[in-house]
Amino acid sequence: MIDKLFELAFKIIRAVFRKGETGEKLIGLLKKYREILVYLFVGGLTTVVALGAKFLFNIVVYEGTAHPTTVQNFILSMVNWVSGVAAAYPMNRSWVFQSTDPNILKELWSFVLSRVATLIMDIVVMQVLVLLGMNMYVATIISAVLVVIGNYIFSKFFVFKNKAE
Repeated sequence: MIDKLFELAFKIIRAVFRKGETGEKLIGLLKKYREILVYLFVGGLTTVVALGAKFLFNIVVYEGTAHPTTVQNFILSMVNWVSGVAAAYPMNRSWVFQSTDPNILKELWSFVLSRVATLIMDIVVMQVLVLLGMNMYVATIISAVLVVIGNYIFSKFFVFKNKAE
């Protein structure tokens, strides 16, 4: 599916930049950075799934409260995290890293552990930045960027080592 989208993008670029070096350079960049671009796209889809699950759970279980209790907030965060990890694994496996590892359970376990590690990192970074007096929204953005980078590094170098060539 993703490769068909890239092929469509290549056709559009070639149509727009007829007989030009610019189009081929752009296609070269898309090919070179395919993995990162698809990773960011998958991350966007994962975010939509995770937030959708969180908000739906909130509506169904907590009647859509805008001010959850501490326990409700923790449960909503866990629903968000679990649904995000559940959505991210198959998309990262097939679309981003194109894994061919036959031991899916081992790979899945590594993926979950790596996401637990970045969840802990997120919690620590948030606590430290907020304790240092940083605005919670700015701290959230900084932490989110670090988590995305951490998730990519873990996935590329430790989880999805067997790739289709």
